[in-house]
Amino acid sequence: MTLRHALLGLLDDEPASGYDLMKVFNSSMANVWPATQSQVYTELNKMSDAELITVSAEGARGRKDYAITDAGRAELRDWMRTPPKPKAIRSDLLLRVFFLDVVSPADARSVFTAHRDSAIAQRKQLDEIVGQIASNVDPISTNGRIALEFGLRKADMEIGWAQWALERLDS
Repeated sequence: MTLRHALLGLLDDEPASGYDLMKVFNSSMANVWPATQSQVYTELNKMSDAELITVSAEGARGRKDYAITDAGRAELRDWMRTPPKPKAIRSDLLLRVFFLDVVSPADARSVFTAHRDSAIAQRKQLDEIVGQIASNVDPISTNGRIALEFGLRKADMEIGWAQWALERLDS
């Protein structure tokens, strides 16, 4: 259901086509909730059927602009007011940590080295986004910066944890 709410949130600002929604989605929200083009268009059709959005304009080559309805706005606000339900954590990485003793020390180190390197790459990617949105003052960029800070801090934590684990293996 969260893709639905992301699309409603984007449409709350102004009507947009599926193509326009994909552009904004990919440039801002894809790091926290990735979606494919087919998923977006499928969800737009479901939302239209549920009368959460309406086709506000039609253009060349079947282009449709969608607008949020009062029912869609109410759905979005209800979702925003409802706290997220805690989800069980499933981590392939942490499950591997429990069984480090079945591989050589070098292989065990590679688990943490690979994770640290991945987190460093993620951090670099997020730093680039910070630079790209620094001068933007639109709500998506402003609120997205708060979400981006979570990603930056999470990457820093994972880098530090992996480094700590490598030191622990060495001792």
